[in-house]
Amino acid sequence: MDITAENTNLALLPHVLVIDDDDRIRELVARYLKEHGFFVSTAQDAAQAKEVLALAEYDVLVVDVMMPGQDGMEFTAELRQQNNVNNDVPILLLTAMGETDDKIKGLTSGADDYLTKPFDPRELVLRLQAILRRKPQPKIIEKEVQIGRWIYHSSHNELLDGDTRVKLTDGEANLLNALLGQKGSVMSRDALSAACDMDPDKRTVDVQVTRLRRKLEEDSNMPRYLQTVRGKGYVLRTEKR
Repeated sequence: MDITAENTNLALLPHVLVIDDDDRIRELVARYLKEHGFFVSTAQDAAQAKEVLALAEYDVLVVDVMMPGQDGMEFTAELRQQNNVNNDVPILLLTAMGETDDKIKGLTSGADDYLTKPFDPRELVLRLQAILRRKPQPKIIEKEVQIGRWIYHSSHNELLDGDTRVKLTDGEANLLNALLGQKGSVMSRDALSAACDMDPDKRTVDVQVTRLRRKLEEDSNMPRYLQTVRGKGYVLRTEKR
């Protein structure tokens, strides 16, 4: 798998994962997208794509439909049903099938767009740019947020209550920032571990939650703000200053 890009400012580039079992097409698409301002990773089939998706977040996926093993439509449908950081990433399907019913099936599986082979790579770039323009912008974490009696300063990784100052570890701050990014919404343990670059072992997330609660809550055994949603994950309730 290729997780490199020929650009020195990768953080500013849209990150694309190209999934295609045809080595020639995969390499051509990857090279063309890199030349036109994308950070490109690749995978040769659905199984390898799942390994790559567990390591990073992506802005858009380019998925071949006709792959051995799990095909592109099945892969898309499965990804949409999962509860993780990549389950809503935009997907453009590539296929040699051009019938209307096939296009409808692809879009019904959860794809955002559909391009029939052979295609002009310039059209692929334009389609991806259009998808990215429609993609919602990530939520911006406020630098100062009130959580109960605490004022959280994300720039300093600390909680303040008057003259009382509590410093958060990097792990605790990363967890709190991830939850603030989805404030009021439940985040699964898998989503939290991916967002915080933590060990995927569920116990790792639980330990960080316990530590954060001890600093954040009046009674960590009866949390008011960092709450557990049984069978789903965790949610942060806050009060704005």
